[in-house]
Amino acid sequence: MASPAPKSPEQSEKSRKYDRQLRLWNDHGQALLESAHICLINANALGTEIMKSLVLPGIGAFTIIDGHKVKDEDIGSNFFLDSDSLGKSRAQVTTQLLLEMNSDVRGDFIDEGPEQILNNSPDFFNNFSLVIACAMPEKSLVVLSRKLWELDIPLIACRTIGFVGHIRVQVKEHTVVETHPDNEKSDLRLDKPFEALKKHFDAIDLESMDLKDHSHTPYVIILYKYLEKWRSTYGGDMPKTYAEKEEFRQMLRAGIRKDEENVPLSEENFEEAIKAVNTCLSPTIVPSGVKEILNDNNCVNLNSKSTSFWIIAKAIRDFVENEGDGLLPQKGSLPDMVADTEKFVSLQQVYHKQAGLDVEAVWRRTLQLLRQLGKPSDSIPEKDVKLYCRHASELCVQRGTCIADEYDPKLLNVNEIVESLENPESFMVHYVMLRGVDKFIDEYNTYPGEFDDHVEPDIVKLKACISKLLGEWGCGPVVKDDYVHEFCRYGGAELHSVSATVGGLAAQEAVKFITHQYKPVNNTFIFDAVSCTGNTFFL
Repeated sequence: MASPAPKSPEQSEKSRKYDRQLRLWNDHGQALLESAHICLINANALGTEIMKSLVLPGIGAFTIIDGHKVKDEDIGSNFFLDSDSLGKSRAQVTTQLLLEMNSDVRGDFIDEGPEQILNNSPDFFNNFSLVIACAMPEKSLVVLSRKLWELDIPLIACRTIGFVGHIRVQVKEHTVVETHPDNEKSDLRLDKPFEALKKHFDAIDLESMDLKDHSHTPYVIILYKYLEKWRSTYGGDMPKTYAEKEEFRQMLRAGIRKDEENVPLSEENFEEAIKAVNTCLSPTIVPSGVKEILNDNNCVNLNSKSTSFWIIAKAIRDFVENEGDGLLPQKGSLPDMVADTEKFVSLQQVYHKQAGLDVEAVWRRTLQLLRQLGKPSDSIPEKDVKLYCRHASELCVQRGTCIADEYDPKLLNVNEIVESLENPESFMVHYVMLRGVDKFIDEYNTYPGEFDDHVEPDIVKLKACISKLLGEWGCGPVVKDDYVHEFCRYGGAELHSVSATVGGLAAQEAVKFITHQYKPVNNTFIFDAVSCTGNTFFL
């Protein structure tokens, strides 16, 4: 086989430029990021911070919609702007400054408000990968929300007022292939070894090995051998309870070779086996969350509009019911372990080969499904099938709710609000306050407390707005006056440090949606900068 061609200087430079993030979402994640087109509505301090955190990692393109001119308030809260920007188009100035941060990114701006675009060019939003709306008025947000819900385009609505930040994600259905769990489980199949693996295990005789080989045998083999002994004694079951697992560990300890004075020798591989009892001696099953996906109607009943996710999921389902004998495709990887190189590589190749065979089976089924659906055979590349098989146990589907529904008392999840407000430490009170501010802005066309001489009268008006809101929800007066006074003192101001924090979090959620990696927030996040903590809610 010919050696692969060396990477071009441009590729090497790009790899160096994005090295750290490539370790998080790999080349395929970066490719999705670079092909995405983001729309930002309102380039305030929060919006600019979000875009900065997307431009730096190399988002493909962005468009800023903002009909405002730069004011003194913008210069005070937004580190991107200075006195030279005063009076200029906020969309234009922000776009120019963002583009200076990364030459790989394309950017454009529209010096109009979102309301005019929604009224005059309703198809404008059709081709964006994601829309981010910052500090958008209630009425316009509802219209935009319903529009994007129909188009099935993710929306992130966010804002900061004083020390409070709010992020609300709207997505009809979001699929995740790589969730990157903190503790990824190895797919060792010790309880249900496939034929080639069982043959490999059975060909090894621990008892007849000399000390060197005995102490350099991979702990996976050791676990299998002693599991066979356990099963022969206890009728085929694996150790399940704490007492049983402790007894199994004692069996392993007894297997460590001893010197002439009957003192156990140092065999690190056996020590590894003892430590791995809890993690490696669990039944090999299809996780319940993945079962739900494989039994989902979108998976069982494909149609011409089915996405690649559901087509591959159906191929995996068919594999599980046939070649897989009830199990998911083999991952094909092994954890690091103390072992002789030859023994480790030999075992690794057994797993790797089986993974390849499983991918081939799922790939064949994928092609068959594409033909049945009348789709081109190249509409799903084989590398995608390989990726799905590698992460089959992590597949995740997240279904959300429409933001516009929150503004309909009949559709809002009022029970979640009421139950959360019963906890005095819950940040749900901030959500209620922000919704009260929405009503205030809708009625008076200004933020409560925005003008110094109106703070006291605005406190009364904001309390009335909140009481009206709670009445619509059927809730009692559960918001303390302290919160009302505090929000009026904020005067609708953005604090750059708060916007920078919330902006980083919102950009992180945007990356998750674009790359289909890591689980995004579901569906509301509230940040309190005073305590530097946050809560999530499903509304």
